[in-house]
Amino acid sequence: MMFRRSFAALAAALALSSAGAADEPVARPGRFADNPIVYFVVTDRFANGNPANDGSYGRTREARPQDDIGSFHGGDLAGITQKLREGWFRELGVNAIWVTAPYEQIHGWVVGGSKEFKHYGYHGYFALDYTKLDANMGTPAELRELVATAHAQGIRILFDVVMNHPGYGDIQSLSEYVTEPETDKKRGMLWKGYEAATLRDYHSWIDYNDPAWLQWWGPDWIRSGLRGYTEGGSDDLTKQLAFLPDFKTEQGKPVGLPPFLKKKADTEAVELPNTTVRGYLVAWLSRWVRDYGIDGFRADTVKHVEYPSWTALKDASTQALAEWKAANPKAAIDDAPFWMTGEHWGQGIERTRHYDIGFDNMINFDFQRRAEAKGAELDKVYAEYARTLAAPATHNVLSYLSSHDTKLFDRKAILDGATALMLAPGGVQIYYGDESARPDGPAAYGDPQQSTRSDMNWASLDSAALSHWRKLGQFRARHVAVARGKHWQIAAQPYTFARVLAEDRIVAAVGASGRVTISVADVFADGTRLHDAYGGGRATVAGGKVTLDADTRGVVLLEALK
Repeated sequence: MMFRRSFAALAAALALSSAGAADEPVARPGRFADNPIVYFVVTDRFANGNPANDGSYGRTREARPQDDIGSFHGGDLAGITQKLREGWFRELGVNAIWVTAPYEQIHGWVVGGSKEFKHYGYHGYFALDYTKLDANMGTPAELRELVATAHAQGIRILFDVVMNHPGYGDIQSLSEYVTEPETDKKRGMLWKGYEAATLRDYHSWIDYNDPAWLQWWGPDWIRSGLRGYTEGGSDDLTKQLAFLPDFKTEQGKPVGLPPFLKKKADTEAVELPNTTVRGYLVAWLSRWVRDYGIDGFRADTVKHVEYPSWTALKDASTQALAEWKAANPKAAIDDAPFWMTGEHWGQGIERTRHYDIGFDNMINFDFQRRAEAKGAELDKVYAEYARTLAAPATHNVLSYLSSHDTKLFDRKAILDGATALMLAPGGVQIYYGDESARPDGPAAYGDPQQSTRSDMNWASLDSAALSHWRKLGQFRARHVAVARGKHWQIAAQPYTFARVLAEDRIVAAVGASGRVTISVADVFADGTRLHDAYGGGRATVAGGKVTLDADTRGVVLLEALK
């Protein structure tokens, strides 16, 4: 396959050494940690590469779109691999793909919104068994193929991970794994006839006071408020977020396997002597790294798990990836260590303690609300970010336009938003469908964020948006200076700025029109041949300036040619 080249060959082509072609741009992509371009994909909503796994565990879809927002829609790991082979991510300049947690989710559904929809774990946040792939996501062979295909293109695979909570106790999973005692009225804690449960009467089929709940995760593992369990607390570390059961990752006593896992015939979980809840979760999650070469994690709900648990996860995963790379030297992208970013609600670009407990990066919640800035206001954002994040800063962030937990960026302004994001200092996260102007889906009154997770719009791609994102992404991928360079404004109209990091240097203009003259004196020497990576024009620096025709989008991206 054309994409199955070693990363070394790909990097050599990208970097274009002194022996490279004279008409190619000089590329200095830098280390991944310095210049992450992460594509976040809700796997189930992206691409269906293997329809045979649709409807696993008896999951079904709903006829009306507004009722179907919480169902599994068919996207899987094979679908991501298919799009990798087609070059979708490479053409966007992406160097990592963050996939929603693919391990096994609760099999059935719970009540979503205000009794509005059946809510399955399609998003990966309702874990049932951390040791197994969810059948809707694919097979171990398909996961290995995904990692191999991505690595061959120099693209890392990141897993979303959750250590704060497992999934709810749903009727279907309980009926499969908590079946005793069985009487003429009940099976475990379920009243017989539970198969007929609807959104309106779901909870009436479950006896929340039945001692059979002790056969679920068990009180040593979680807080739940159920009979025999500890109540959730009122602080961030012990509360039941969204009423989900809360893992007791802080406790120091050893535990055995959860009772239901002892009955789950296909689990790969085994008893670990003298191991705490934290120890089990760390072992289960780091095993994906050791077995498959997963390059990093995006950690969910960081504020709701005590810091030592994150440190333990980072340490174990770092060791696991080193072992995988030693065993699979030809399959590894490079020798970079395990990488971890985290979601701490409200975190901005500041350096916080998170970077001392295992996180290389944190998601930046500041950028989305400022992404519509232009001209002088945008320069304030860039200058502030560069002061904090430019080398030799010891931390980095992921800025974004849209997310699954907030909103989609205004589709009418998505091209301007893309420009602002992809030229921002620090790392960036592209949410699936921002590059194609994917529209919002149906919304639920009680859970409006479901609308941000609509199916990828393969049948109605916005070609102008896609072309725009690709030009910006490929330019950014070639230049670590965009992410980590010193920033300064050159001109207010059109808004023009420079970024320089060691030998890597660029000049960008936004709002240019027609034939435009751009000052580059402090960045490129006279006689330097420059390439406009957006419009395609070329010019030679004379008198500290270049003159060329700007693309109709008004963006100019200047880089040196060999």
